[in-house]
Amino acid sequence: MNIGIIGCGSIAKKLVEFQLEDKLEVNIAYFYDIDHESAVSLAKKADAIATEDINDLIENCDLIMEAASQGAVRALMPNIIDHGCDVIIMSVGALMDEEFRSQLEQKAENSGSKIHLPTGAITGIDTVKAATLGEITSISLTTRKPPKSLSVEVEGMDEVVLFDGKASDAVNEFPKNINVSSTLSLASGINVDVKIIADPKIENNTHEIHLKGTFGELTTITSNVSSPENPKTSMLAAFSAASLLNKLSKTIQVGS
Repeated sequence: MNIGIIGCGSIAKKLVEFQLEDKLEVNIAYFYDIDHESAVSLAKKADAIATEDINDLIENCDLIMEAASQGAVRALMPNIIDHGCDVIIMSVGALMDEEFRSQLEQKAENSGSKIHLPTGAITGIDTVKAATLGEITSISLTTRKPPKSLSVEVEGMDEVVLFDGKASDAVNEFPKNINVSSTLSLASGINVDVKIIADPKIENNTHEIHLKGTFGELTTITSNVSSPENPKTSMLAAFSAASLLNKLSKTIQVGS
C-alpha cells in the first residue's frame, strides 16, 4: 500500500522513523507540505517523492494521510475525497463543524472513499463506540498539559483552568492541542464536556475520560510523553497513526 502524507511535522517524521526501523507495514511514497523544503528533507530520508502538486498524491497513492492542520483538512480533503481516495485525518477538530463533516461524508458516499480517524492520544475509544449501542448518560474529558504544551505562561506552581466548555468550542480555541476531544465526541455522538488545565507540576500531556451509561462506567487516564519535535503533540498520536496504517494492511484486524 502506497501512502501519501500531507504535512511534514512531528507525526510525519515519526512515521518515517518507523518505516526505517521496519515497523511500518505500508510504503510512504509521497510527501506534500506548504513548506516544500520540509517535504524534500523527509522524502530523502524515506526514499520517497516530495511534491508541490497535491494531484501527485491523488494519482499515485492508495491512501492519503493528513498530518498538518485543520486548515489543511478544510482546504484539501474535499477535492481528495471527490477523487475517491481513502484518507486518514489527524486534525479531527475540523470535523466538529457539522456542515463540513456532512459535506465530506456525502462526498465519500458518492466517490466510494473511506475516511479513517485514528484514536490519537487517548485510550478507550472502542468502549465508547460500543457504549453508544446503549444509552450514554454522561461523558467528559479533562486534559492537563504543561504550560509550554499549551503555549501559555503560568505564575507559580498552581494549575490554571484555561477552558471549561464543549468540545466544539475547545477545538476552535485550541486547534493544535485538543483533537482528542473531537475524536471522543465523534465516537460517542455527543458534544463532550471538556476541561483544559495548564499544570506546571506535570511533565506529560494527560487525558482523563469519564463515561457513564447503561453499559456501566469507564474511567481512563492516559499520560503521554510529548513529541520532541512539537510539545503540543503527544508521541501516542504518531503511534496511533502508524498502528492504523498497519491495521489497514492486515487481513485480521483487532478492535472495532
